[in-house]
Amino acid sequence: MTGMFRIFGPPGTGKTTKLLDMVDRALEEGMAPQKIAFLAFTRKAAHEARDRAAVRFSFDPSTELPYFRTLHSLAYRVLAVRDTQMMRKDNYKELSDIIGFDLSGSDSTLEDEDIKQVADHPILSIINLARLKCQSLRQTYDESDIDFTWLEVNYVDEAYSAYKEEHELIDFTDLLELFLKDIPLICPSFDLCFLDEAQDLSPLQWKIAKAISDRSKKFYVAGDDDQAIYKWAGAQVSQFINLEGGSEVLSQSYRIPRQVHALAERIAERIENRFPKKYLPKNEEGSVEYINGIEQVDMGDGEWLVMAQANYMLSPVVEELKRMGYLFERNGFRSISDRISLAVNGWEQLRKDKAINYESAKAIYSYMSGNGNRIARGKKILRLDHEDTVTLTELQEKHGLLVGKELIWHEALDRLPDTDKVYITSILRSGEKFNAQPRIKLSTIHGTKGGEADNVVLFTDLSPAATRHTDQNDLHRLFYVGMTRTITNLFVVEAENYDRSYLI
Repeated sequence: MTGMFRIFGPPGTGKTTKLLDMVDRALEEGMAPQKIAFLAFTRKAAHEARDRAAVRFSFDPSTELPYFRTLHSLAYRVLAVRDTQMMRKDNYKELSDIIGFDLSGSDSTLEDEDIKQVADHPILSIINLARLKCQSLRQTYDESDIDFTWLEVNYVDEAYSAYKEEHELIDFTDLLELFLKDIPLICPSFDLCFLDEAQDLSPLQWKIAKAISDRSKKFYVAGDDDQAIYKWAGAQVSQFINLEGGSEVLSQSYRIPRQVHALAERIAERIENRFPKKYLPKNEEGSVEYINGIEQVDMGDGEWLVMAQANYMLSPVVEELKRMGYLFERNGFRSISDRISLAVNGWEQLRKDKAINYESAKAIYSYMSGNGNRIARGKKILRLDHEDTVTLTELQEKHGLLVGKELIWHEALDRLPDTDKVYITSILRSGEKFNAQPRIKLSTIHGTKGGEADNVVLFTDLSPAATRHTDQNDLHRLFYVGMTRTITNLFVVEAENYDRSYLI
């Protein structure tokens, strides 16, 4: 075993850039790209490294950089698994009918998402968690607050295992378990191997990492134990902290200003059992301001990131932003749907005698009444090819449109809900463009890990579940991650409920 060299990357210190530079250097020195592995917790991180190397050195990423991928994807590749061997939505439905539990699952392929869950049902989540933590199901059950009896959980576990065995199917955790078992036989050896976001690895994934390191001449693990916020998903940060071997701490943040850095350091120092590290803020003062609510902040300009520990805490923010006429994104979804944007913008383009594409025309028709009101009877379904464009006159003459440019968008689109009409009007009055990329984003702290913004609003309330079940060290890490998304200004929202607050 080569041993693992750790690279600790505090927030904004350029950890990814450091790793990619090391990849570049190895390739420049003549190392074969097929002998380099870049394994990441997320597909985005693995593909960023792969694509950068492919562009710089004119590689074909699919053939010359085959080992720039997630651990799940590596297991899928070297085990030569086929999609038909994986548990799919229909399989969960069939199992549900057999055992009397709704175990509806995902039929997404391996490339669709980063972190795989075997199904949406809490019992299957507990079963999966026990396997990732390499501990008994009974222990995992006893540590949980799941609303099912042990007899129910054990029954589903046995039925699930029997179903997979009978139908010769596997799930995504099976991928890792099978890979670990056969690594000495099937896994290639590497001259250089990187494992990114190591603080988020589960015990099962750590076993895989150590087995791969036995087959690598040089093995680097990178991450930041202070940003380990996936304990609930099986991550075991202590393995990263206590790993034997050398280490390096990246010492300069290019994101965090001085005032935010000082606050973040005070939070980090509360964490017990951490790897001690010091890093410098960027040469800007920034600001930290304590407020009582989102209405005290002027969000009229700039990029904003609004975060809370639990998703439901963001609902009042949604109402306030709509009242103010701001376009925003919540958990990846725009506050005005793409279809509504296409319809409104498309109609205004038609009024200017401009042609629109098929998708815009389809969206317009979906928000117009048929039966001879806005659209002639029998013409509600557009007979256009997807690559076609169409003008207002063509829609009137060939596709049954009965109204014209005399109607502005909120008059023409009569099936558009009144609440959306009011909101879009408010957006336009505020000077924003409703079809633009939102400059305000709302997310849980977990959901925004890796993101950043000039202005960050951080709520400090805790949900009842977090108050009951979350370890204080995990809370310190969670709010540390939240505040270190800040590029310039941090606004800390004081907790409404003192008993369920995180006091900073």
